[in-house]
Amino acid sequence: MQNTIEISGKKVLVEWSAAADKQMRSLAEPLCVEMELYFSCLIRKAVRFGGNAHSGNFTLAAPKLSIGFRPVMTKICRVSDVEGAPPLEDFPIVRPEAFVPKRLAIDYRSGKSLGEFFLDKSTVA
Repeated sequence: MQNTIEISGKKVLVEWSAAADKQMRSLAEPLCVEMELYFSCLIRKAVRFGGNAHSGNFTLAAPKLSIGFRPVMTKICRVSDVEGAPPLEDFPIVRPEAFVPKRLAIDYRSGKSLGEFFLDKSTVA
């Protein structure tokens, strides 16, 4: 299944497998999926599901699927100063549309939601 949504004025292709669709249909509320772009000493991409999604701004992609995008950065860059996961804060991007992913792929396997997002056209099949 697939749908195209708009985040920060940019179109995002959202694709999800039949297994993910079946799992989402069993939910009472839409599954919140957040694409997190993490700026720190390095850049990391993560897809967060359900209660792990922190974005307050979600777009409905299907009746049981809401998508958000959250650029974040660490408060501390020195890894040796942090035990466990570093504290995060929202990253104020001047032109967020330049960083919004072009495609999000969602699957559900072995009882777990999985996702990956892609930033440029070369990664879109």
